[in-house]
Amino acid sequence: MRRLRHLPSATNSATLHTFHFKSSSSASISPRRNLSVGACSLFSSNMEPPIAKKVKHQMEMFGDVRIDNYYWLRDDSRSEPHVLSYLREENAYTDHLMSGTKHLEEQIYSEIRGRLKEDDISAPFRRGAYYYYSRTLEGKEYSQHCRRPVGNVGTEASVYDTMPTGPDAPPEHVLLDENAKAQEHAFYTIGAFKVSPNNKLVAYAEDTKGDEIFTVHVIDAESRTPVGKPLAGVTSDLEWADNNALVYTTRDEILRPDKVWLHKLGTEQSLDICLYHETDDMFSVDLAVSESKKFLFVESASKITRFVFYLDISKPEDGLVILTPRLDGIDTSASHRGNHFFIKRRSDECFNSEILACPLDNTSATTVLLPHKPSVNIQEMQLFSDHLVVYQRENGLPKITIYNLPATGEPLDRLQGGRVVDFVDPIYSVDPSESEFYSCILRFDYSSMKTPPSVYDYDMNSGISVLKKIDVVLGGFDSGNYLTERQWATSADGTKVPISIVYRKDLVKLDGSDPLLLYGYGSYEVCIDPYFKASRLSLLDRGFIFAVAHVRGGGEMGRPWYEDGKLLKKKNTFTDFISCAEYLIEKKYCSKEKLCIEGRSAGGLLVGAVINMRPDLFKAVVAGVPFVDVLTTMLDPTIPLTTSEWMEWGDPRKEEFYFYMKSYSPVDNITAQNYPAVLVTAGLNDTRVLYSEPAKFVAKLRDTKTDDNTLLFKCELGAGHFSKSGRFEKLQEDAFTYTFIMKALNMVPSMP
Repeated sequence: MRRLRHLPSATNSATLHTFHFKSSSSASISPRRNLSVGACSLFSSNMEPPIAKKVKHQMEMFGDVRIDNYYWLRDDSRSEPHVLSYLREENAYTDHLMSGTKHLEEQIYSEIRGRLKEDDISAPFRRGAYYYYSRTLEGKEYSQHCRRPVGNVGTEASVYDTMPTGPDAPPEHVLLDENAKAQEHAFYTIGAFKVSPNNKLVAYAEDTKGDEIFTVHVIDAESRTPVGKPLAGVTSDLEWADNNALVYTTRDEILRPDKVWLHKLGTEQSLDICLYHETDDMFSVDLAVSESKKFLFVESASKITRFVFYLDISKPEDGLVILTPRLDGIDTSASHRGNHFFIKRRSDECFNSEILACPLDNTSATTVLLPHKPSVNIQEMQLFSDHLVVYQRENGLPKITIYNLPATGEPLDRLQGGRVVDFVDPIYSVDPSESEFYSCILRFDYSSMKTPPSVYDYDMNSGISVLKKIDVVLGGFDSGNYLTERQWATSADGTKVPISIVYRKDLVKLDGSDPLLLYGYGSYEVCIDPYFKASRLSLLDRGFIFAVAHVRGGGEMGRPWYEDGKLLKKKNTFTDFISCAEYLIEKKYCSKEKLCIEGRSAGGLLVGAVINMRPDLFKAVVAGVPFVDVLTTMLDPTIPLTTSEWMEWGDPRKEEFYFYMKSYSPVDNITAQNYPAVLVTAGLNDTRVLYSEPAKFVAKLRDTKTDDNTLLFKCELGAGHFSKSGRFEKLQEDAFTYTFIMKALNMVPSMP
């Protein structure tokens, strides 16, 4: 599982950055000062903002001297009283300034929660003799993991299958109730939930702090009693190796997944066998299991290179075998069907990837099944006993293509034709879901900006598609009220940049007077596809337009799109976003006075950079857990995950990268100028973007900017990168953010 400074506020992947610094006793909060900085005309208040004391910390490289007056805010222990006191003061200030709009926040929260069907189940998935699904209960924050016997196990799977319910149906069995487990913790999340091949055991990984350090428990599926002792201090990357062993990964002192372990049930963790140790700190290890469940793959990957080992699950004692060699610039991933391995391979020449096959007993004898196409990016492949499913991207949109495979044992040649799955929306999001290997049924997840998350079963022989579930949106939602479209902005260098847009067609005037929220990310080759978010309706139903700028650095337009937004081309990400904003203004989707922007994590870097570059362009900014102290962070190879990210951002120990990164790093480019209203969030236990980065950004911005616009900092003291863990808690955060945006736009209605 690759860890990124991520994720975007959908979904649906960012790095801990630490300094080993002991704060001096003088590094405390200075007395309140009679300054207007931070007191906002939009958010009137007689409470002065917290002013962080300046403690000079000088850094010099290549003859360049930087002064960081807020370096003291970094505390690896997260327990220094003066640091926690400052964070609490910021939270109190935020609460105070937003107290006058509590009625709107509560109204929006009530709307958002009112759209949610609180008692619901996911689309049941048939695995062997059971249907598996998750259930939510009214008023409960967390899910239950459940299963129910299929009944007539011998029947062939069909897209028309439905799980029997009612008094005569086989009884439901709750395997794990997260609500019961979460009672003892302020934060609780399950990172992995894996059922053994024989359906008798369950292994799950839990995190109770938000720091993404997991404990794995194994339980008997029927009795729910523990099997053996928990595995402590591991990642959530976990797979079964047959029915009596687990393979998992652990991280080193800089939180890089570096070791793969084999654990025999019933033995002590200290006796586990290390299958592989990756010593190169530019690489991290991942696990994957073949759809056939016969092989487990161990991948070691940097940003540009990935090589693969395989483990025969029937003979785990044989250890790992090399499948694809370690070659610089070659990225491979693998799966299995019959007597062949299937390999997705990317190289400089085949930058959008190709698919190969090789015999199990002669892995060097590869055959090209799907050749590389410069205009089509192969993202993922999914194997079945008789089919190969390929998830691709073309012209910025995802697509699914299905190929028939010859019978097992027959020669594999280049695949021709292929059936393409049709979708009705002009812009949409589609993702693979777990499917049964020995069947002709493909399951996938689908949504668009106006279509709620949906699960489809697709018969790969007949082409029949059946909707198995669509998320219920209560409160009178009608998708026909909304319009989605794609526009293309022209960036400064002439590149066409796609923008996905949604709005309510009976409310929006498109004359420049409409409020608009523009979202961006643009890093790690991550695709921010047009997706549905029910809470967003509270903006759309108030006349907002919502848009996503698919800027370079993401993967929406293929591998070159990513390459053109990283390293020494990173500024393309920012100029693309600015061009999208200017385009939306030019085409009268909004005006400068109505344009708000949002980004999270690496997207927080994006919005932090563009408000330094063009603060005049935006009215309000939301920067969630933003990666804003780029240069200082990337200069320290001892902090978590920095070394592996030099291939994403560059290594600033080299002069060219140092000055390039300094030229856009948000903390280093704050100047005495007017800024929009800004809301910044952080999580104290974040292991991807340390809380001190946004804290330093806020402290310096408050001290430097020349306007009276609001600057708020909200740090969750009991959460990490993905904020609070409860589903209703997350809705409350959306309500808070939307209230901030509406207040910045003077759209708050009078209190009843």
